[in-house]
Amino acid sequence: MKYVVILGDGMADYPMPELDNKTPLQYAKKPTIDMLASKGTVGLVRTVPEGIAPGSDAANLSVMGYNPKVYYTGRSPLEAVSMGIELSPTDVALRCNLVHLSEDEFEYSDKTMIDYSSDEISTAESKVLIEAVNDALKTENISFYPGISYRHCMVWNNGRTSLGCTPPHDISDKKITDYLPKEESGLLLDLMKKSYDILKDHPVNQARKARGLRTANSIWLWGEGKKPALSSFHDKYQKTGAMISAVDLLKGIGICAGLDSIDVEGVTGNIDTNFIGKANAAIKALEDGKDFVYVHVEAPDECGHRHEIQNKVKAIELLDSQIVKPILEGISKFDYRVLVLPDHPTPLSLRTHTSEPVPFIIFDSTNEIQSSANSYDEFEAKKSGVFVEDGYKLMDLFIKGSF
Repeated sequence: MKYVVILGDGMADYPMPELDNKTPLQYAKKPTIDMLASKGTVGLVRTVPEGIAPGSDAANLSVMGYNPKVYYTGRSPLEAVSMGIELSPTDVALRCNLVHLSEDEFEYSDKTMIDYSSDEISTAESKVLIEAVNDALKTENISFYPGISYRHCMVWNNGRTSLGCTPPHDISDKKITDYLPKEESGLLLDLMKKSYDILKDHPVNQARKARGLRTANSIWLWGEGKKPALSSFHDKYQKTGAMISAVDLLKGIGICAGLDSIDVEGVTGNIDTNFIGKANAAIKALEDGKDFVYVHVEAPDECGHRHEIQNKVKAIELLDSQIVKPILEGISKFDYRVLVLPDHPTPLSLRTHTSEPVPFIIFDSTNEIQSSANSYDEFEAKKSGVFVEDGYKLMDLFIKGSF
């Protein structure tokens, strides 16, 4: 038996007037996923436990079968693992976004979060900028590491957690005054302020401005945590596996769980990602002997944060036509189970994550059923009456094939 998880990050949503008062999942044309819903188990699962912020970190840990209340130590340490950063027990890792803040205000704290991704700055440009920040601000205890696009890492030796940091994608178009770090020493805020002076006139940003692009004029620190210790996925489920994702967070979760992290050329984490390349990589991993693959697609989440209504619909349709369909065709020679779901909702109207339960499908090629679901969406899942309260238990049900 082969096992495939296909996760559309942030796919779940609320009805939108622009979509005939339907959710993106209801509105999108997704015949393959709807077929799975008609022949599989459809229901709702709570991936984000009460008391934990609705992030992709905790939610994907839950989907992978790890109780976030036991294993979650923060987002950035998982990303740091993916980036090959060695963390000591006393290190605190923080996500370091390159953001674009408004430029007219004299005081840093009066600025507005214009763009948490700086117009999806390229990895090559951002590497130069993060290296400039590191050259200027590195100390015995503080170091900066370049990542992908706008996503980078800061490591603070002998640092603290519970720093009152806010994800920048949660405050798009908002004044940053009430969302600045609230740790007592003021170190993080000082670093952010100094980064603005380093970056605002940097040649990379001058060139971006000349091309009509937003500059990456500040770092933004958040997602703090210490090195996680996940038990092996193989030890939990006796399955070998692989993670396929464009983002460091998911790669890090996979690596910490002992899965192979498979890199796919042309993946971006956005609507222009190499969807079909991910599908082909998943098929090859299973053909080469892996029992389990986890295919993560970031695009619906990014579209939700950016209020790109039609692009979110398109991302779901591409997930259906260029990932789900080819994977099913490619693994048809095997007995298999497929789990399709988001990690959390990212409502277009809110532009941030929420913690409501999300719809899922489990399809078993050896045990097709006649489902009551007409399609795969939030409302059909609720109508089914199937509800998994503890999200981390869904993987057990998926692997065992029974409810």
